Amino acid sequence: MSTTIDETRAGGRRPGDAIFKGTAIAAALVILLALAGVAVFLLYEGIPGILGAREETDASFVSYVWPLVYGTLVAALIALVIATPFAVGMALVISHYAPKRIAKPLGYVVDLLAAVPSVVYGVWGITVLGPQLVPLYRWLADTVPWIPFFAGPASTTGRTIFTAGVVLAIMILPIITAICREIFAQTPTLHQEAALALGATRWEMIRMAVFPYARSGMISATMLGLGRALGETMAVALVLSASGVITLNFISSTNPSTIAANIALRFPEATGLAVNLLIASGLVLFAITFAVNFAARYIAGSSARRMSR
Repeated sequence: MSTTIDETRAGGRRPGDAIFKGTAIAAALVILLALAGVAVFLLYEGIPGILGAREETDASFVSYVWPLVYGTLVAALIALVIATPFAVGMALVISHYAPKRIAKPLGYVVDLLAAVPSVVYGVWGITVLGPQLVPLYRWLADTVPWIPFFAGPASTTGRTIFTAGVVLAIMILPIITAICREIFAQTPTLHQEAALALGATRWEMIRMAVFPYARSGMISATMLGLGRALGETMAVALVLSASGVITLNFISSTNPSTIAANIALRFPEATGLAVNLLIASGLVLFAITFAVNFAARYIAGSSARRMSR
């Protein structure tokens, strides 16, 4: 029996290994084909909208889509700036600070946030969060109007790009937290114990041992959250009072829209060339999301290569 096993190992892979490899390759090819199919569809249906944008909007396609791109990026960046520090801090509490009897239920609660439908976040944002933020917007407009972000006049409903960003931050918080938590927990115990043995405090140990080990994973988690924020539709469509402009003012009723929200709101009534124009804007969102994920993979890979040297 041992001779047969040795011969199988010497002669090549086991049948199970070959089956697993073939299945993995097939799954990867299916994903690539699906991605290519989406890209081809968006190109085929979107090119007429790009070429005929003037007929539909009396403006070029760039003039039509640029405010939507701006609103998409602004809302996603606001969400990322708010969510990332909280997500990393929460992940550290669960993995290194809280006792196990508290950390485990807390982890379940954070994971549960990811299961809440986006429309629920949108309804909560428009009925609860928005009105609660109105006093803050008024205070910012009265106190720091010289900052372009808070120039005012403050919105009386709370349906602003900043409110949309806060809602998106809550939506991406569990994604970033869950990934960072798992990466922090995988930090080699010997590295952490060595830092503590040398007299480091717990925070110094985290800064010198945990963060360098988890840097690439933290970047990947952040970029994954950014990708979710870029593509979110219903929550933004419900919360945002959009007027299709480009502005640095985050607290007024004059707000840019996002690509996904614009498609969701206009597609049911669109016909003819308007449909192609919306699909063309979807192609732009597809390209932005692809670029973000590609950049995330490159940055994470570069960080991992630096750590391995």
